[in-house]
Amino acid sequence: MSFYWIKTNSLIKKIFQNYIWEIPNVENKIYLTFDDGPTPEITEWVLQELQKHNAKATFFCIGKNIEKHPDIFLKVIANNHSIGNHTFNHLNGWKTSTEEYLKNTKLCEYSISNLKSKISNLQSKLFRPPYGKIKPSQSKKLQKLGYKIIMWDVLSADFDGTISPEKCLENVLNNVKSGSIIVFHDSTKAFQNLEYTLPKTLEILSERGFVFEKID
Repeated sequence: MSFYWIKTNSLIKKIFQNYIWEIPNVENKIYLTFDDGPTPEITEWVLQELQKHNAKATFFCIGKNIEKHPDIFLKVIANNHSIGNHTFNHLNGWKTSTEEYLKNTKLCEYSISNLKSKISNLQSKLFRPPYGKIKPSQSKKLQKLGYKIIMWDVLSADFDGTISPEKCLENVLNNVKSGSIIVFHDSTKAFQNLEYTLPKTLEILSERGFVFEKID
């Protein structure tokens, strides 16, 4: 398993200040995000859990999954959550040319806007690089196109099959603060941890007075 930070190192945030790592506020707002969907059954389960707590979230979708499951994608929008671009094929930016990376991102953008236009004319300009790996040349060009690069403050590590669901929950509860952007995955790989962690996260953090908002 590759090394990763549960709580993003403050030095990293300073070095890459042009990325959004957190959204500071005094209203106890936090930002749940879900990567890699839409996924049959799992994304719909996530929507049900969020609804129980009147919670809003942001879904960073893979273009090919949008194309496969447009009905689920439209449910996310209909439930008034935010949508973000996660490339069409979940590309690792460090291993991809800037030209190919931009082309793949634009393919995902087309998938999003093509379906989103059925409900609204708003375009999604939120972008999260898969694996958090993106070259400076790629991010600069995406930002020139109007994209906000959304990273994270807290990683639940639900994707890590070597940790327990209890540890996944601990990762979130011990590191969250007002303004935190938290990463979950509405994917098959992560569901064993997510199924346990998400309901408890929503319940416990609601009791602590946190408000779950989407990223605009």
